[in-house]
This record gives sequence, C-alpha cells and structure tokens, in this order.
Amino acid sequence: MSEAPDIAFLDFEASSLGKQGYPIEVAWVLGSGEEESHLIRPASSWTDWDEEAEAIHGISRDRLRAEGEPVEDVARRMVSTLSHRALYATAPSWDGKWLSRLLRTAGLPRHTLRLEDTEVAHRRAIDEALRAAPLPAELHHGIVRDILAQAQRRDDALGPAVHRALDDARRELHLWLDIRRRAEDVVMQWRSDGQSSLPPQ
Repeated sequence: MSEAPDIAFLDFEASSLGKQGYPIEVAWVLGSGEEESHLIRPASSWTDWDEEAEAIHGISRDRLRAEGEPVEDVARRMVSTLSHRALYATAPSWDGKWLSRLLRTAGLPRHTLRLEDTEVAHRRAIDEALRAAPLPAELHHGIVRDILAQAQRRDDALGPAVHRALDDARRELHLWLDIRRRAEDVVMQWRSDGQSSLPPQ
C-alpha cells in the first residue's frame, strides 16, 4: 500500500442538536493511525443540554466538568495538529458547526480549520490509485461505484455507529483504508491481467 497521506478523520459529540448545542468531545485519527481524543469542558456561556443526547453518547455534564479540557486548550491543540492536513468528517454540516463554535469561543477565526465530506476523501483515494495504471477512462465510473458499494457493505456489517468521537473517527479511517486498498487491488489486477477487475468482496 502507498504511503499514508497527510489526512485526518474527525468526529464530534455534542450537548444537543439544538441551535444552542455545543461540542463536548472531539477526536481525530490521522492517516498514519495516530489518534487523539479530548473531552471539552463547557464554556460558561454553554448551557444547552439534551438528556436524550446524553443517553446516546453517555457523557454526563459532571464528567465534563471534572475531566474536560478548557475550550482554548482543545482548540489550540487542534490547530497545531490539524491545520496543515486534509480534514474530513462524515457529517461536515454538523461537525463544522461544532468546530466553528469551538474555534470562535476560543477566540480563533472560524475558518482556521476547514472540513470536507469523507465522501470526497473516498473518491480522491480511488482516483489517486487509478492514476497509477492506464485504465481506460470509460471504466472509471463503474470501478468507483463498485469499490464504494463493496466497502460500504462491509462497513454496514459492523452495525450502527458507537457515538463516541474516537470510535467513530477510527471507523472512518478504516473505511477509507478499505476503499484505498480495493482501488490499489484493481490497479494490481489490471497490471497483471491487462484488464479491469474488481477486488473480491
């Protein structure tokens, strides 16, 4: 497999999905496998709380107050670690909202870090692999479709998301690695057989 690119998969857990919701946990996993997870101590102005959300992620306000790190510390750590990496999330509209609130509360510009959809990372991984072999352009669409479908079926078989930031970020890395491996297998098969062949499911 080719060298891991400068990439990171990020996930947040939040106090609620309401307008005043805020991030309570963030985690990221790099393409190299390095990972970090941080509980976030709510800022004094962050008061919204949804007990149904707590039942899903299992993180209490008492735990956040006792174990959470200050907003400013988490934000600075994120910027120092992630600012020069391609950063992806499965729900960039939601995760982008939590990221923006974290950065702004810490006194940093809201676009200091930018998120893209993980689907973009998936397609980029396939495109980069396919460029390594002279595969006819007319085959690309079908190859991309089949690789994504096969990898998604494998991911779906793992069951629903855990709804803890690090577990969910790890899962996204594993899905991306699986997609990249499948694409590289197509290229290897093409080189050996001289024809397009999808990797086995």
